[in-house]
Amino acid sequence: MHAMGRRARLASRDMARAPAALKNAALERIAQAIDAQREGLVACNARDLARARAAGMDAAFIDRLTLSDKALDTMVDGLRQVAALADPVGEISELKFRPSGIQVGRMRVPLGVIGIIYESRPNVTIDAAALCLKSGNAAILRGGSDAIESNTALAAIIAEALAQTGLPRDAVQVVDTTDRRAVGALITMTEYVDVLVPRGGKRLIERLMGEARVPMIKHLDGICHVYVDGRASPDKALRVCDNAKTHRYGTCNTMETLLIDQAADPAILTRLAQVYRDKGVALRACPATLARLAEAGFLPDAADAADASGAWLREAVEADWRTEYLAPVLAVRIVDGLDAAIAHINEYGSAHTDAIITEDHDRAMRFLREVDSASVMVNASTRFADGFEFGLGAEIGISNDKLHARGPVGLEGLTSLKYIVLGHGEVRA
Repeated sequence: MHAMGRRARLASRDMARAPAALKNAALERIAQAIDAQREGLVACNARDLARARAAGMDAAFIDRLTLSDKALDTMVDGLRQVAALADPVGEISELKFRPSGIQVGRMRVPLGVIGIIYESRPNVTIDAAALCLKSGNAAILRGGSDAIESNTALAAIIAEALAQTGLPRDAVQVVDTTDRRAVGALITMTEYVDVLVPRGGKRLIERLMGEARVPMIKHLDGICHVYVDGRASPDKALRVCDNAKTHRYGTCNTMETLLIDQAADPAILTRLAQVYRDKGVALRACPATLARLAEAGFLPDAADAADASGAWLREAVEADWRTEYLAPVLAVRIVDGLDAAIAHINEYGSAHTDAIITEDHDRAMRFLREVDSASVMVNASTRFADGFEFGLGAEIGISNDKLHARGPVGLEGLTSLKYIVLGHGEVRA
């Protein structure tokens, strides 16, 4: 790992001065190779999937691990989107004359060497490589052991593309061992690694928070909310709340708690309950929600079990408001207006992504200002909290920290600013 770190440090110096045209050429070669080698990549991924299924991994895990045609298309599109973006490196901003005659401004520069640690998501190998390369950084990628064959095949494609375009092969290195001690080394190599980006489950993030010596860009939980305001459009509420929960269950931007204003159209709750019941989403509901659902004929029924507890509908407990299910389970609460909704989100949320459904402009603006999350939305699904959807080309991760980078982290999040001074021989009096 230390030898890998030394190579990455040397490569980062070459990458910092690499012209945009060369970086874009490498990204295009990677895209072309993925497109041309689909069958081989799917075959490698199939072996990873077979081991995961044999180990009894759940559906959400298998979904994250799978390299489908759609996933490969997204990787290729992401590479080309990143190539099409403006190169942030060397950009000068805020240049101003000072009374002394000097000009002071800021220049955007790469962070250096970025270590990315992730689990069961081979697409991250490409997303991370693309963003690190375009932003002039070197990367050390440590994927999960479950995706070792997929990641190794992608690493070979990246290395070949770098060599063909004259960029250092060591600009992107994929750790080829499944030994967990490799992670322990990577997160403490302060002499070689400038920042870590962990992408994985809660246990991984908690481990790194306790053991890492290298600074991190990270988020721990994705407890995302949608609040249906008293002035919400029922059709919008139905469409957004369905998508926010059922589009994919195993992602950090999936809605985990639905909040409904007690003044909202009662049909919104009953229509949503029917949608969730039909799709097998178990509800963990507050007493007021249970009462409304009972009036509409929705009663707890073990025969409609949608999760391991054997209950499609049951009363929520305190822990439900703090749970990232990553599964077809949803907490539902009726609240007394906007103030109560904001208070709930700021108390129980993870500062990741939260949305309001409303036709009231003032309430929407209050929600945007007062909800303390990295991404806050009006009349849109939380599933849009994604670098690709935000126009970043891809994302290296999502941060709910408040320093340096926040929300989906793209090219600018992988750079820093330094002050520059332009003078004409001035000296300080």
